[in-house]
Amino acid sequence: MMMYSRLRSSLPHLLSLRLLGTTASRMTVAVKKPDRLSATLAFEDPSAFRVKSLGELLRALGIFHLCSFSVLVNNSGKLMSVARRLLGRRAFSSLLRPTVYAQFVAGENESEISQSMEKMSLLGLRPMLAVPIEEDLGESTGEKRYDDNMEAMLECVQISHSNTWSRDPMMQLKVTALLSPELCVKLTTLIAQQPYDLNLLVRAMDGEQINFPGLDESDVAHFLCSLRRLNQIAEASVNKVRVLVDAEYTYMNPALSLVTMAMMKKFNKDGAWIWNTYQCYLKESRSLLLEALRLSKTEGFCLGVKLVRGAYMDKERKLAEKQGRPDPVHRCWEDTNDSYNGSLDVMLEDISKKPESNRIIVATHNEESVRRAAKRMEELGIANDGDSVCFGQLLGMCDHVSLTLAKEGYAVYKSVPYGSVDYTLPYLVRRAQENQTVLQGIRKERDLLRKELFRRLTLRGGRS
Repeated sequence: MMMYSRLRSSLPHLLSLRLLGTTASRMTVAVKKPDRLSATLAFEDPSAFRVKSLGELLRALGIFHLCSFSVLVNNSGKLMSVARRLLGRRAFSSLLRPTVYAQFVAGENESEISQSMEKMSLLGLRPMLAVPIEEDLGESTGEKRYDDNMEAMLECVQISHSNTWSRDPMMQLKVTALLSPELCVKLTTLIAQQPYDLNLLVRAMDGEQINFPGLDESDVAHFLCSLRRLNQIAEASVNKVRVLVDAEYTYMNPALSLVTMAMMKKFNKDGAWIWNTYQCYLKESRSLLLEALRLSKTEGFCLGVKLVRGAYMDKERKLAEKQGRPDPVHRCWEDTNDSYNGSLDVMLEDISKKPESNRIIVATHNEESVRRAAKRMEELGIANDGDSVCFGQLLGMCDHVSLTLAKEGYAVYKSVPYGSVDYTLPYLVRRAQENQTVLQGIRKERDLLRKELFRRLTLRGGRS
């Protein structure tokens, strides 16, 4: 809680929580009959997987079975390192390419990515490309590394925009690939003591030599370079690709939100091109979302929201205990669900009043939250074409939800990492460990895959 209050201290007081009581006040316009909506979004129909080849069914079943064992997921990095040493890089890559890599990664080059994206497009799914860059505390390098990361991000903008896979393409951006995590931690402490004006950051993005209070000369130089890197990516993406900024750990998120809000202030005047991520497993997530809504109105910019439950729960709790801080995470799964659904209601209500101002991606694998969002969209008369509300899941996972939503006409994005096996491996390992709850809870998807596999084998047997 303490960490998130730091960003709030740099902004005016929070919007009254009484806004939460307004969500049931509007007249509704039904697009589908409620009973039909409930039936189609039950996600019980294995026919959603009929678009997959036999090889894809078998691959998914095998990988999901392995991922259900937490001991394998927890030690996946070590196991893969050992396998790479024993097999050699080439043999190891040959083993991973048709299995784990093919399940979760779009490809290594633009040609392979295009093939994957064209297939997704035929299924009614949209791409959200992700450059799998990994940076954390103690991993920082010189400005050249950050400049190289920027070039990779600019290439991602170009790939996303230059192809016709879908309208309204998205990409993900990790700020700590462009701004050192150590400086993010320092900024988080500083803005709690001496709030930074968003206009200072905007002026720095424009090339002005700003001297930020509390930072020494080398930190100021790096911060200015980082803001200009972010500015260059935003300039390249505006009116072309929507950039969704990833959230990270509580000890640096206030700094990440500060620079993201500055980018929004500069680039979101006529539409939501820069988005921020809100992690609903954190106790302060609702307050931060409400503050962002208030700030977007007072500063006159559009707000883009990626709503997630969050992936760092165990690490956040251990770190808070080690540092003697209150646990920033909700005490139980039910409280996180209430947080997610409450934040979802707030955004949908706001969008229903001014759909041209704000946008949200309901980024979840939780079926109940997906149904809740669809139901509220129907009640509030929000179109399901994705102009204001869309849904998101990871590539290679939760396809029974993604494909069903797409079939019903909703805008569905898949988070799509790309790159070589060596380049994407750290990303895949970290995502697997962060999403263990999801990986261990995919029993239903496995059951539906088995049903579809059995149907095909029975059909083939009947023909022979």
